[in-house]
Amino acid sequence: MTAVVPKDASPAPLAVVPSEPGPGVGPLLRGWRRLRRVSQLELALRAESSARHISFVETGRSRPSEEMVLRLADHLDVPVRERNTLLLAAGYAPRYPQTPLDDPALGALRDGLERLIRCYEPYPALVVDAAYDVVAANRAIAALLTGVAEHLLQPPLNTMRLTLHPEGLAPRIRNLDEWRGHLLDQMRRQIALSRSEPLRALYDEVRAYPAPPSEPAGPAPEPPSPAARFALPMRIEHAGRMLSFVSSISTFNTPMDVTVAELAVETLLPADRETAAFLQGLPW
Repeated sequence: MTAVVPKDASPAPLAVVPSEPGPGVGPLLRGWRRLRRVSQLELALRAESSARHISFVETGRSRPSEEMVLRLADHLDVPVRERNTLLLAAGYAPRYPQTPLDDPALGALRDGLERLIRCYEPYPALVVDAAYDVVAANRAIAALLTGVAEHLLQPPLNTMRLTLHPEGLAPRIRNLDEWRGHLLDQMRRQIALSRSEPLRALYDEVRAYPAPPSEPAGPAPEPPSPAARFALPMRIEHAGRMLSFVSSISTFNTPMDVTVAELAVETLLPADRETAAFLQGLPW
């Protein structure tokens, strides 16, 4: 049975660095608005306010209500964790709790996640947090980790390190150049959305891993699978076979808890019939 693995400590906070320094909620809101490339007028129209009021809030001449802070955060697509930061900066109590994943209150959620990723078997599926640390995985994931260095398998497992580290899956990924570029682009987009300093540190670490050679060694690459026409597959050697997967990521809709908001379910679906047949033949 797959188990949700509680982490030894709470996740590191996602740091918000406003685009210009200053006390209060105004500079933070201005930073998020500029990051989203939204004008004061456009934000005012979305929030059913006025550009004058938005300007007064950003400069500290007006203190927004709790409802206005949350409304602006919603229209600026501010992550749940950072909405608490905005509320505190405006002088209000945080609205969204951060419940440890092993808390009894999240028992039903954990059970649901376990059942979900088990149902994907024999296809690989796992649950990760905002830092790409694995909090749950099914048996098919474990089957793919043969040969990975022991130090990369120590908890908390991190999917970016497992995939891109030279002692991880990287040497077996046949299209590593493309897949590495895809993962780094994904992390850059997430950093832009969340302004997470821990995530930026992880990005800097994995980006520094040796890049694949420009000219692949060995035989010529195999023809792309049909999935390559609609999604970039990960092509990985395993047990003397070439397996091809496409990745799908799901998150919770309208989360009201920081921990839940930062969870994502990633599934690796077979990109060709040969991969599907191999997975269906795995002994459990």
